[in-house]
Amino acid sequence: MKQFNNIYCVGRNYVEHAKELQNEVPTSPMIFSKPTHALIEATGQEISLPGNRGSIHYETEIVIRMGRSYEKGLIVDEMVDSMAIGIDFTLRDVQSELKKKGHPWLLSKGFPNSAIVSQFIPFPGVDEMKQIDFSLLKNGVKVQQGNIQNMIFELRTIIDFIALNFGLGEGDLIFTGTPEGVGPIKDRDHLTLCWGDNILGDCLVNLNETNPGEN
Repeated sequence: MKQFNNIYCVGRNYVEHAKELQNEVPTSPMIFSKPTHALIEATGQEISLPGNRGSIHYETEIVIRMGRSYEKGLIVDEMVDSMAIGIDFTLRDVQSELKKKGHPWLLSKGFPNSAIVSQFIPFPGVDEMKQIDFSLLKNGVKVQQGNIQNMIFELRTIIDFIALNFGLGEGDLIFTGTPEGVGPIKDRDHLTLCWGDNILGDCLVNLNETNPGEN
């Protein structure tokens, strides 16, 4: 894989996804991050996830990589050099308890292997991206499908917001949010990440009783 630095994620960036989890639709981008230990490329291998911490949900999204440091005035196509399809895995039971207590989400979002990415392909440009859907197949059945034109906050807004509040440099990744259709995974589920009709990555889920970071 290319060199990656910070991993930023956008929460609730599709209206129907916010509704399916009975969350309010945000009026400004909701940003959280994942540790670099969360990142793993899906190349057909088994990927270990914790099987002893409650339900794990898949959240499929477009992932963009910054090809240069943010500069005000540059357009998205000038700053982003590549894209992938990713899965933001979420420990849903853990997240629900954290939300009840008003605590940060990191325990539910930042565990090892919780940020899956496919191979990266050259960024085709914002306009072309709107012509192609991304999707997730679980055991050969399509369970999620989305298009960036349905995002609440477009790529330009997300990039500007992250850069202003946190900084944004070359190699930083942005998981841009998931559409509706999220759901639980089970041990031995086969997940396939698609861009249009093209498969960019796949993996087999291995739910372990120990934290993958301890193996």
